[in-house]
Amino acid sequence: MKVVVKLGSSSVTNDNGGINLGLLDGVAGQISQLTSSGHQFVLVSSGAIASGLFELGLGERERPFDLAVLQAASAVGQGRLIEAYRMLFAQRSLRVGQVLLDPADFSERRKYLQARDTLGALWNMGSVPVVNENDAVANDEIRFGDNDRLAALVANLLNADLLLLLTDQAGVYTADPRRDVAASLIEEIAEIDVRVAEIGGPAGTSRGTGGMGSKLQAAKMASWSGIRTVIAAAERPHVVRESMNWTVGVGTLILPKERRLSARKLWLAFATLSEGTVTVDIGARKALEQNDRSLLPAGVRAVDGEFIAGATVSIADESGEVFAKGISRRDSQKIRSIMGLRSSDLGDDGSAEVVHRDDMVLLRV
Repeated sequence: MKVVVKLGSSSVTNDNGGINLGLLDGVAGQISQLTSSGHQFVLVSSGAIASGLFELGLGERERPFDLAVLQAASAVGQGRLIEAYRMLFAQRSLRVGQVLLDPADFSERRKYLQARDTLGALWNMGSVPVVNENDAVANDEIRFGDNDRLAALVANLLNADLLLLLTDQAGVYTADPRRDVAASLIEEIAEIDVRVAEIGGPAGTSRGTGGMGSKLQAAKMASWSGIRTVIAAAERPHVVRESMNWTVGVGTLILPKERRLSARKLWLAFATLSEGTVTVDIGARKALEQNDRSLLPAGVRAVDGEFIAGATVSIADESGEVFAKGISRRDSQKIRSIMGLRSSDLGDDGSAEVVHRDDMVLLRV
């Protein structure tokens, strides 16, 4: 079985930002034992920034917002983290390999294949890949993101059997258990719809950038990849094995969809920000959803926002419902000047789509 295990900052580090060696030792022991049985693991580990802030003497203060400070802290903390993992796995006669990824590794085909080959080579050489976002240079990760979506993309990359998101809660609850004593654990989720997504909230600790909301988003990404997800408590004994075997009560299981999205379209759907919205008529929506067509100027009714060619845009119908995202082949000003026109009216521009079907993902699959 191929398993991607993600550990959040609230589990990797303790209250003051120091590395939680006891918890990491337990997870390393479980992965090592299961590796000897033939299973393959990738460990996606957060905690570099929190650990670096602690090392730099900033762990007791309020988390800084200065980007350069966060990047410097990441550079320091990543070294501490990989050394901790190297030591813990070496005690079990296993090596680790550090792999730092950025968005281009999933959106560009050549880099996507290189990343997949590197992770496969580490497995073939008897090593456990330890993956993190390249925080020292990846601005979006530090400002907006977390490693939950990265773990989901890695699971897609490797066609994993399971995405295991380990956190400081026992799973997904009907409400925030820190505020509602009546909240109960949801053991299985068939589909992450709007109602389920609303259960997620902000990060639970000052050290984390995610929260249950980001884990549900990652689980949705994995589901669209045909991969099941378990959200469970990192400190639970035997949590890795129990999640692989799906022991009832271990956490929350999110079931996979039958249809599988490519990594590029998964990234486009969940991990890019739209810079504008292109509104289309009902005929264009039908052509995109039912006939797998590209978006042509004739179907465009309005353009909101200013963007350049190559930007990610939302595609909505005239009721305002966003049903697709795509990469625009034209800038916003040009689309406005040709919207509603048929291809035969465009002259030399007649063969160029607004959004090509290969650069588009439907959000209702």
